[in-house]
Amino acid sequence: MRSSVKCCVLILAATIIAVALRLPRPARRPMHGDEAVHADKFADLLEGRGYEYDPNEYHGPTLNYFTLVPAWLSSVGTYAEMTEFTVRIVPVFFGVLLVLLSLLLLDGLGRWACVGAAVLTAISPAMVFYSRYYIQEMLLVCFAFGAIGFGYRYTQRKTIIRAILTGVCFGLMHATKETCIIAFGAMLAAFWIVVFLRQREHAGGFADDIRRVKLSHFIATVVAGAIVSALFYSSFLRNPGGVLDSLRTYTTYFDRAGNNHIHEHSWYYYLKMLIYSRYGNGPVWSEGIIVLLAVVGGTAVLMRKGLPKIDIDLLRFIVFYTLGMVVLYSVIRYKTPWCMLGFLHGMILLAGLGAVVLVRLAPHVLPRLIIMCLLLGGSAHLLWQVYAGNYIYASDSRNPYVYAHPTAEVFEIVSRVEEYARGHEGDPNMAIDVICPGDDYWPLPWYFRSYSTVRWANRVRGETGLSSLILASPSVEADLTEKFYDESIPFEQRQMYLYLFDKPYYLWLRPQVRLLGFVRKDIWEARQAATAPDPNELIRKASEK
Repeated sequence: MRSSVKCCVLILAATIIAVALRLPRPARRPMHGDEAVHADKFADLLEGRGYEYDPNEYHGPTLNYFTLVPAWLSSVGTYAEMTEFTVRIVPVFFGVLLVLLSLLLLDGLGRWACVGAAVLTAISPAMVFYSRYYIQEMLLVCFAFGAIGFGYRYTQRKTIIRAILTGVCFGLMHATKETCIIAFGAMLAAFWIVVFLRQREHAGGFADDIRRVKLSHFIATVVAGAIVSALFYSSFLRNPGGVLDSLRTYTTYFDRAGNNHIHEHSWYYYLKMLIYSRYGNGPVWSEGIIVLLAVVGGTAVLMRKGLPKIDIDLLRFIVFYTLGMVVLYSVIRYKTPWCMLGFLHGMILLAGLGAVVLVRLAPHVLPRLIIMCLLLGGSAHLLWQVYAGNYIYASDSRNPYVYAHPTAEVFEIVSRVEEYARGHEGDPNMAIDVICPGDDYWPLPWYFRSYSTVRWANRVRGETGLSSLILASPSVEADLTEKFYDESIPFEQRQMYLYLFDKPYYLWLRPQVRLLGFVRKDIWEARQAATAPDPNELIRKASEK
């Protein structure tokens, strides 16, 4: 009993550590383009225009609806009032909840293995980094673990409540992201492998428990999941067609998984990122200790050596589920780094067990102390990576978890625009043109959300005039120059434009994506005059010296 209480306290302590690592300074890192798109989509729901599931983009609706909670709690009612905290607190919450849910497996995984898994979940650099990303992945991982955890608890004591909770988690998975079917497939395959192994051994346990599921409980699980998913996809019955769209969407995503060359990477992309990464003169990044411990834990489960008192069927399920996820995500050519979180969490569960196995197999006190020191050293390295990844290399391409991310120069772009747009007398919200082919201007709509007169375009329009301030891709500079010197406009009526940014006259929106800035000459001069030092004040200070 004392051991159980101690382990629960340690898991709660790991949860507090998770909060401390994920919560501070959410605005420090520029908003990723995907985050800004999701925030823009959420703004429609927040401001009363409703939500309608799009089967081609944006993923499932849970992220949007759960964001209503922090928005309401902080009295945010418009897009302009939103902050990074408003949106990023949602994945932070589910990233922390993922640590706390380790309590569900306390008996099956082993008490100290659960503590180890909770700690590693709390300090994993990838888990922390993407818990601060306003995307669906952390929600999906949390709901998947909830389904596994409540499903396991159901096998221990078959109650209708546990069956329903399992179904709710399955429904939330489906309502979160289309890639849930990968997890569903891995779970189903892992379950049948466990059943097959138990049949060969002529033993009972987890597999027999599942076979003895009451039909009413199974129906309750399916119905609960279907209701939860349908409620979200139908926008809580306002858009019934969204339920069918949630099924039709897979034609789009199957095609994207096989034919999208923009995010195509080698099969070992995820494993290499976890084991060893170094770019340029940046530091070494590695969650290799988690991978190594997961191998130890998985091997111990398959060989049944060095294991504490556990549920072997549950551990086998986690082993084959994790292997299935690794294989499926590695085979799919379309890869983005946050997609690995699902199988990374499976590795973390096995790593917690692996740490316990290593300590148990050590024959004497000294080897155990050495192993524990190595584990502490590896954990310290993970913590350093958490700090570096989120507070030093938060948007630096030398960080392997930074992917197609805006550079920190986005803040300078926004600052320069604000100097003129907010400071221009008589026109506090002057018109701004943002011109980028392919609408490649994200995340700027997030940063300009309080401006009412921004015109977004993918080409220079000949039929309209130019705004006082312009941000543009270098690819349209020639068209802009032609527009500046439009001969159809009398010479005395033409407006001269100056570069908004200092030499080399552009800033980086993202690596390899530059952005030029132009401001009308009369506004530039007015700004210079307003910020120029007072000559009389300069004379006074000189005389004082």
